[in-house]
Amino acid sequence: MKFIISGKNIEITNALRERVEKKLSKLEKYIKKDVDVHVTLSVEKIRHIIEVTIPFYGMILRAEEESTDMYSAIDLVIESLERQIRKYKTKISKRTKEAESLRYITSIDFEEEEQTEDFIIAKTKKFPIKPMSVEEAILEMNLVGHNFFVFLNGDTEKVNVVYKRNDGAYGLIEPEY
Repeated sequence: MKFIISGKNIEITNALRERVEKKLSKLEKYIKKDVDVHVTLSVEKIRHIIEVTIPFYGMILRAEEESTDMYSAIDLVIESLERQIRKYKTKISKRTKEAESLRYITSIDFEEEEQTEDFIIAKTKKFPIKPMSVEEAILEMNLVGHNFFVFLNGDTEKVNVVYKRNDGAYGLIEPEY
């Protein structure tokens, strides 16, 4: 794994860098060796925040944790990532037994701050869209930790959006031509 560690309002010391690399290297048994692991450490008043993003077998693992101490935040983020990996592996084994295939987003490109005349776009994400079922899209959305997910519906061959509603249920947006 290749670690890309950056800091906001914090200096990345050698001890901090070594701690992050040591803790995250525990995940090497699950993750390919040539993967870029993006780690952002930040401090806001007394809040120490760590955010980790890892491409994981065609999907994105992302965890963000905060604490009053950066070292305890690192421990919390490792627990969160391990929980996501266990959840993913459980879902995969269930689907394998049911003989269903999973198709996930394979890569994501980040472009920083693209601007237009009328609106300011803070971040643009580009990713290939692969066909998947609604259930697979909801699984992917939950694993990434977002409130919505854009995907190509394998049944209708149209771009759809699943989202989490305030009442805890899920919604589906389908285009109408």
